[in-house]
Amino acid sequence: MSPPRDPSAPRQAGPADPLQVTQAGAPAPAQEPNLELKARLLIIFMLLLVCGSALYVLYARGAFERTQRLVLIADDSEGVVVGKDVTFSGFPIGRVRQIELASDGKARILVDIATKDAHWLRTSSVFTLVRGIVGGTNIRAYSGLLDDPVLPAGAERTLLVGDAAAEIPKVIAAAKELIENLSSLTSSSGAVGTSLANLQTLTGRLNGPGGALTVLLGSEAEAKKIAVTLDRTNALLARLDSVAAKVDGLAAKTDTQVFGANGVLPETRATVVQLNAMLADARNSLKRVDGILQDAQAISSNAKDATADLGVLRANVEASLRKVDGLVNEINRKWPFARDAEIKLP
Repeated sequence: MSPPRDPSAPRQAGPADPLQVTQAGAPAPAQEPNLELKARLLIIFMLLLVCGSALYVLYARGAFERTQRLVLIADDSEGVVVGKDVTFSGFPIGRVRQIELASDGKARILVDIATKDAHWLRTSSVFTLVRGIVGGTNIRAYSGLLDDPVLPAGAERTLLVGDAAAEIPKVIAAAKELIENLSSLTSSSGAVGTSLANLQTLTGRLNGPGGALTVLLGSEAEAKKIAVTLDRTNALLARLDSVAAKVDGLAAKTDTQVFGANGVLPETRATVVQLNAMLADARNSLKRVDGILQDAQAISSNAKDATADLGVLRANVEASLRKVDGLVNEINRKWPFARDAEIKLP
């Protein structure tokens, strides 16, 4: 039988006691088996994960791709950093690997171009460095003639620099000059001010008594002369209207006298009919004369008698001609458009 234990004395754990007391009096947790092995496996997994991530990043950045070197020469490399992409039609085909200063003071930009994309670069390709006002710097390649030879490895090309910010002073200077020109134009002594003053004067003349005529002719006196001339022209036109009315009346009377039932034209027609009848008689008389002349030439023994008959016939012809002449004189008296008519005797 064990001696009684002092309550104030600390309890000592035996070998079979499942409870272990810490220095603070709290029970210690049970130790997990293979904890050290699991910790080592976790560390190895983390190392593998970091190495895999690094390898993937290197692969994604083309560290394991076959490349060829391209040297771009520029006056300065401001805005260009190592790792910047070189683009062709918006797609990255290379990356800046190094920037160095040449002996002539120019910047040499060493670019690694992926071999699988190097066929887009030709001997006639142009490389530009664009610095925008907003955003970073871009290196771009342009190949206009894809039939040219492929750009060889290690080639050196001049980098054309286009800096939009460098154009700002020029734009400001041009804008300032434009503003000065506008100020000179819009001043009181400028072209625009003078034009406005002339326009105001023109508007005043248009609103004046002469109106547009004063503006066109230059003075109010000239405009009054034009008005007087227009009045006279209107009066002359009125007189011409009255004269035209009189002429129309005279033409109507002439038409009645000439073409009416008792006018000159019907009488002239009747006279012409009579004249045609007389001419027919004269023609018959001439035919008889021709017959008699033939008889006179055929019969020489009866020449005296034929001559007597010829005298009588000639007297008849002369009488017919006198009638015709009297009729022609009557026509000339009645008809105002007389003309000379000749009748030739054989």
